[in-house]
Amino acid sequence: MLKIWCNTQFSGKALTLLMEGVSPHHLVFAPQLSASNLAPAEADPELLTAHIAFGQPDPACILQSERLRWIQLTSAGYTRYDTAEFRAAVDEEGMIVTNSSQVYAGPGAEHVLAFMLAHGRRLPQALDIQRADRTWPTLPFRAQGRLLKGQNVVVLGFGAIGRRLVELLAPFKANITALRRHTRGHESVETIPEEQLEAALAKADHVVNLLPETAVTRGFMSANRFASMKPGAAFYNIGRGTTIDQEALLKALNSRTISGAYLDVTDPEPLPAEHPLWSAPNCLITPHMAGGYDAEPEALVEHFIDNLNQYITDSPMKDRVM
Repeated sequence: MLKIWCNTQFSGKALTLLMEGVSPHHLVFAPQLSASNLAPAEADPELLTAHIAFGQPDPACILQSERLRWIQLTSAGYTRYDTAEFRAAVDEEGMIVTNSSQVYAGPGAEHVLAFMLAHGRRLPQALDIQRADRTWPTLPFRAQGRLLKGQNVVVLGFGAIGRRLVELLAPFKANITALRRHTRGHESVETIPEEQLEAALAKADHVVNLLPETAVTRGFMSANRFASMKPGAAFYNIGRGTTIDQEALLKALNSRTISGAYLDVTDPEPLPAEHPLWSAPNCLITPHMAGGYDAEPEALVEHFIDNLNQYITDSPMKDRVM
C-alpha cells in the first residue's frame, strides 16, 4: 500500500473523486491546505514518510525524504523546484516529478484566443466608450478592425498551452511560428531557435509569451526585443510576469509602438493599484486567471488518478518534467 500526501484544498466532487481514486492506498492531508498553486508550502513531517506527493510540497522537505518516489504538482509551472540542488536530488533518488500542464492547456489557450479576438474586434476600446462618454465611433472602429486570417503569430514557448493554441487558431488561417529551444522535428508549425527570434518579431502581428520562469527566461522579452517588434503588433503574456521587461513594455505602450498588451501575469502579483501598467494605453490586465475554470479541481484530480494508474503499472506518465 502506498502512502499519498496532499496539501491542496479539495472539496465536493473533487474530494470524492480523489478519495475514491486512490483507494486502497493511504491518503493523508497536510495540516495546512492551500487553494492556490502560487502559495509556498509549509514543511510537514508527514511528507517525510509518504511515497507520493500531490500538490505543492515544500522543496526543502522533499530533499529530506528517503521514501518519496513521485511528486505530482498541481501547477504547470515548477520554478520553485527547478534548481540544480533539487534536480540532483531527484536524479540521485530516482524520483519522478510530473506537473499538470495538460489540465491548464485548454483554458490557457482559450484565454489567449479571447485576448486576440478582443484585440482584433476592438472590444476593450468599445467597453471604454460604454463606461465613459458613450459616443458612437462606427466608421473608425470598422476601419480599425482586423481579422486573424493571414496575420503572423509568434508563440514564445511550445508546450501544452502552445500546442493547444495552435489547434484553436487553425480555422482562422493565421501564420504561426513557435520559438522552441529544442526542436523535435514533428511540430505542427514552423519552429525557430532563439537566434532567429528578432527577425520573426519584426514580422509578427501578434507575439504570445507562454514562457515559464527559469534562470534562462527571466527578462527574456527585453527592451531590445520589444524594440524589434513590428510597429502596431500586439503582445500577450500568460507565461510569467518575470519573463518580460515591464519598463520596456510600458515604454512601447506609451509611445504607441505596439498596439496593445494583454497580460494575465505581472511582476509583482498582485499588481499594486498604483502601478502604471493599470493605466497604460491599450493595456488589458486579467488577475492570473487564464488557467482557471469551473471544473479545474476535478480535472487536477482526474489527471493525478490517471498518472497514479500509470505509476502503479510502470507505464509512461503524463507531463513528466524530471
